[in-house]
Amino acid sequence: MSTTQPFCHVGDPTSLLLSLRHDKLQRSAVTVVPIRVLLDADSPRLEGEDGEHVRLLAASDATHPPILVHQPSMRVVDGMHRLRAAELRGQQEIEVRFFQGSEADVFLLSVAANIKHGLPLSLADRSSAARRIFATHPAWSDRMVASVAGLSAKKVAELRQEQVSHLPKLTSRIGRDGRSRPLDCSQGRERAVELIASNPQASLRQIAREAGISPATAADVRDRLRRGEDPVPARPGGGGAVRPPPPPPRGPQRQEPKSPAELAGLFDRLRKDPSLRFNETGRTLLRMFDACHAVVREQQEIAQRLPAHCLVSVVELSHGCAGILQSLADSLQRGDAPRAAGPVQARTSVS
Repeated sequence: MSTTQPFCHVGDPTSLLLSLRHDKLQRSAVTVVPIRVLLDADSPRLEGEDGEHVRLLAASDATHPPILVHQPSMRVVDGMHRLRAAELRGQQEIEVRFFQGSEADVFLLSVAANIKHGLPLSLADRSSAARRIFATHPAWSDRMVASVAGLSAKKVAELRQEQVSHLPKLTSRIGRDGRSRPLDCSQGRERAVELIASNPQASLRQIAREAGISPATAADVRDRLRRGEDPVPARPGGGGAVRPPPPPPRGPQRQEPKSPAELAGLFDRLRKDPSLRFNETGRTLLRMFDACHAVVREQQEIAQRLPAHCLVSVVELSHGCAGILQSLADSLQRGDAPRAAGPVQARTSVS
C-alpha cells in the first residue's frame, strides 16, 4: 500500500467546506488497498447499509468511484455501499482516496459526502447528524450545520432549541465563512447608534467595521433610527438577549422643575440622538424644544421689549402652551395618546 500519496486535510469548518466545494478529495491520488484492512464507517445512516442498493451496485458493470478512507484509522468515511458491493463480487482489494483529520472530521465528512451523492440520507438521518454536530461543534451557526447536514437553517434551529439545555452557553457562533459573530448584537447595534450620531455621513461599511457588525445590520440600525424605532429589536426565543419592556407607568408624576442649565443639558442630549434626528416626528419635537430653549435664553430680552398691547395675548398663549406641554408629559408617563386640548383656542386668540 502506497504511503506517498497526497492527503486532504480537514481541520476547521472553512477548510472542510472548501475541500468539498472544490472537489479536492476527488482530485487526490487513488490507492488500491486490501479490503480486509478497512474498518466500517461511522455512518450517519441510522439503519446501516441498504441491502437492495448493495445488490444493485454489485450487479452493475459500471465503474464505481474510489471510496473515501480516514488514513490514520483506516475507517471508511464514504462508500460503505460500494465496499459491500465489492465484497459481494468477491473482490480482495478496492480503490480508495485518503484524507487526514480528527475523528470529528470523519463524521462531518461522511455526512457531507453522503449529502452530495449516492443513496440519499433520510430526514431522520440528517436530523440525527445535526444533533451530533451540535455536540462536537457547538459554536457552529445554524446555517453552517445546515450546509453540512443537508437541512434548512430553520430546521436546524428547531433541532438546536430541543437540545438547548444540553449545549454549552455561547456568546458567538461561527458562520459558513469561518468568521465568528456574536449571538447578541445589541452592543454592536448600540455602538452603531453612537457612530451614526457622531458622523451621520459615515458609510455603512465604515459603521459596520467599527461597531463589529455586518453592513446589513448597520443598515437595519440606520433604517430603524429613521423610523423612530428601537435600534435593538427584541428577539423572543431567538437565543439572543431581549430587552425587557419598560415597567408600566403608575400615573402622572409631577417632577421638581429643573434649572435652565439642566434643561439645556437635557435638550443637548436629545438633539444628538439619531432616533429623533432621522425622522420627521423627532425633528418636530426638537424644533418645539428648541423654541422653548430660545425662550429660556431670551427671557429677559423678551420681557423688556414686548409691546404693551401684546402682553395679554402672550401671557394667555404662554399659559396655554405650558398646559399643552404638561398634558403631553402626563400622557407620555401614562403611556397613552396625549389629549388634544387648548392649542386651537390659544392660537385663535392671537390671530
